[in-house]
Amino acid sequence: MIGQKGFALVLVLWVLSLLTIMAGSFALTMRREAAIVTGSSTNAQAMAIAESGLAVAELMLINPDQRQRWHTDGSIYQIDYAGSKVRIRLLAETGKVDINSADQTLLQELMSYAPVQAEVQNQLVNAILDWRDTDDLVRIEGAEKREYKAAGLTYQPRNKPFQSIEELQLVLGMDEHVYQWLEELVTVYSGQPKVNLTQAAKEVLQVLPELDEGLIEGFIAARRESAINGLLDQSGTAGPIGIAPTTTDNNGTEQKAAITVVIEALLDDGTTAIIKALIKRSDNQLSAPFQVLKWQRNPAADGSLFANERDQLLVGQYAEPEFNN
Repeated sequence: MIGQKGFALVLVLWVLSLLTIMAGSFALTMRREAAIVTGSSTNAQAMAIAESGLAVAELMLINPDQRQRWHTDGSIYQIDYAGSKVRIRLLAETGKVDINSADQTLLQELMSYAPVQAEVQNQLVNAILDWRDTDDLVRIEGAEKREYKAAGLTYQPRNKPFQSIEELQLVLGMDEHVYQWLEELVTVYSGQPKVNLTQAAKEVLQVLPELDEGLIEGFIAARRESAINGLLDQSGTAGPIGIAPTTTDNNGTEQKAAITVVIEALLDDGTTAIIKALIKRSDNQLSAPFQVLKWQRNPAADGSLFANERDQLLVGQYAEPEFNN
């Protein structure tokens, strides 16, 4: 009888232990699911705020007051909104090296900074030139049909201009590391053989010939000061917002060049979201002022716009109500 009671007690304790474990597991699962839901909600909120930043950037690019228009030379602008911050960086494609228009000398200068050995740098330059030219004649250290076939590749050079910078990944000898280094420095939307220095971001200026670091730092500082002065009117407040038919570069020259806009939203809980868009002034102004040529969410970026080293590029900071006038 005593043995039966002891067995029953053990059984009850075992059942209670099992129920306790099940309850704890259920509670843990619910907490995890709640955290996932909360995380998804804040991520969605951050992304929505980042998307609104693109609309603000487009609006500021077509401000009728040229002094108030945002610069497209890599400058950064910040908007404070309901406990969150949004930083917006604009980069004109004319301020990058056009891989279709740049000559061999400029490409060689650019590639001399690439994180690979000099021999590979030369091979990549000539392979890029062979890819975009119209013939099948192979350059010294270049690559045409035969070289791609020998490398075991099932495709060959297009012998036409690059349609996108992503096409660079197909060039013989190009690897992911070098491509990621090139991604922010090159374009196919400039159409110019040279880089527009007034529109070139700091990272582009650093890979151009005859520009030392001291000269670049002074140039960036002077550019930032000029942009800040242009954004302030006599009362020291931000000027009005409106619509104009074209955008301008820093010299006030009207143009419809493509612009890369990078927007990062930072919520008060530390959640971030990044949007990178390539836009261009639309020919049909009745539909939309800009057309989107490329759109990326949370791309593999080269650092946060809120990093300390980016502060030197910060030109203007606004409170959100200024954009509700």
